[in-house]
Amino acid sequence: MLTRLSIRNIVLIEALDLDFGRGLGVLTGETGAGKSILLDALGLALGDRADSGLVRAGEDTAGVTASFEFAALPPAVVVVLDEAGVAVEPGEPLVIRRQLRADGGSKAWLNDQAVGVGLLRAIAAALVELHGQHDERGLANPRGHRALLDRFAGAGTQFDGVARCWSAWREASASLAEARERVDTARADQDLLLAHLAELTALEPKAGEEARLAGTRAAMQKGERLAGDLEELRHVWEGSDSPLAALRVAARRLDRIAGEHPLLADALETLDRAVIEAGEAEEKLRAAAEALDFDPQALETAETRLFELRALARKHRCEVDDLPEKMRGLRAGLDSIGSGEAELDALESEEQAAGERYRAAAQSLRAARHEAAQRLDGAVAAELAPLKLDAARFRTGVSDLPEDRWGPGGMDAVEFLIATNPGADFAPLSKIASGGELSRFILALKVALAERGGAATVIFDEIDRGVGGAVASAIGERLARLAGDGSQGGGQLLVVTHSPQVAARGRTHYLIAKSSEGTVTRTSVALLDEAGRQEEIARMLSGAEITPEARAQADRLLEGA
Repeated sequence: MLTRLSIRNIVLIEALDLDFGRGLGVLTGETGAGKSILLDALGLALGDRADSGLVRAGEDTAGVTASFEFAALPPAVVVVLDEAGVAVEPGEPLVIRRQLRADGGSKAWLNDQAVGVGLLRAIAAALVELHGQHDERGLANPRGHRALLDRFAGAGTQFDGVARCWSAWREASASLAEARERVDTARADQDLLLAHLAELTALEPKAGEEARLAGTRAAMQKGERLAGDLEELRHVWEGSDSPLAALRVAARRLDRIAGEHPLLADALETLDRAVIEAGEAEEKLRAAAEALDFDPQALETAETRLFELRALARKHRCEVDDLPEKMRGLRAGLDSIGSGEAELDALESEEQAAGERYRAAAQSLRAARHEAAQRLDGAVAAELAPLKLDAARFRTGVSDLPEDRWGPGGMDAVEFLIATNPGADFAPLSKIASGGELSRFILALKVALAERGGAATVIFDEIDRGVGGAVASAIGERLARLAGDGSQGGGQLLVVTHSPQVAARGRTHYLIAKSSEGTVTRTSVALLDEAGRQEEIARMLSGAEITPEARAQADRLLEGA
């Protein structure tokens, strides 16, 4: 609940610190005293648009701080803070601070952590529910009507079941759509798949084959170059004027004259060794030529396959080593055409069953909603006559949504409808009710929905406008009932009122007053004691001049409350 509101330099408020408690708190004061300024300041803390016109004249900045305390943070707030990465320790107050500059800029903090205004707006509905003369939020907003009806019906378990069935149905539908797309694509490309597979099958590529073929090709190209060189050497060694033949001729001629001189004998010996070594060199050259890794036909075969593999890889826009996987993928695609029908049949059955489970769960929830709608209509109708709305009718409209709008919340649209005059057609709550009527309708709804959840703090702004007497008493009684007795665990309800009957019901009473000193005008707020309450209620009864009769009537109202 809201425990403290601190305001600095907002319009007529220079400095103000207000403490709030549980139960019904009433705010009163003369028209124009500045009651709306308090609500504007609280709105700033809850993420309303920053308006530089709120900054007090002559000041550069204005600020507002709102403190909330909870036994446990509302789940909706926890979700938003977790997603935003804002840490709040268990049991720690929630302190929102907003600063507004005269140039229109603003900053926001939550527990001294800088946050965006969007985060404040996201948690505002769980913190404060504001119902004003022209307010279109809270119960007047049809977006929340279905959730309110479900809470009234106690259908949380059914709602969760519908959400689970919806999720399962969506997953089954997605799986079916993916399978259909695969089969349809494969069927449309069947001829192309067959042609591509035939090409790949004809080659039957192997993993790592490109590297092996490239290595073989390189080795054979090297052997081809060496073979040419050896062939030239063979012509040198084996020709009629080869070095070996010349050495042999020289050796034979030297042999005839070697005995004539010792040096000739030595020369012959050396020449004989040269003939022997030249012969050995010739044998080794012959052996090397025979051992060369070169086969022109094998080279041509390796090159042809390598070029074919690379051309096919370019065609399929992949690496040569990926061709075996590409071939397996094509086979799988063709196989899916054959096996796809069976898979589609199974997935279609599963999707149909999931849809039937969702419809059954949603129809069960729909029945619970229709039953709860009748009870809610009766509960609200019982509250209308005491609130001077006896000619009006209220109806909870539960209508079928088109299938394209079904979702985890079911197949229904829910909206609160009213007819303010006999014979008039029903229309949305916020469209045909005047300001005072709207507030009273919302009060009737709040009473009917009591203890079914909602914001921690509820504020009504001039709910009693245009009514008095017994109707104002009925409004005050219902507001007090909604707020509880102020005990631990009770609610907190604040009401801006001009009605003494409503003011007398307050557990706490705040007087808003405006004063002037020269050209300076200020708004102040005071928490009234019992004597102060009597005097303020007497003023509300009699006007500017408070009479003894008004004080006596104020006493009777307070005693009756």
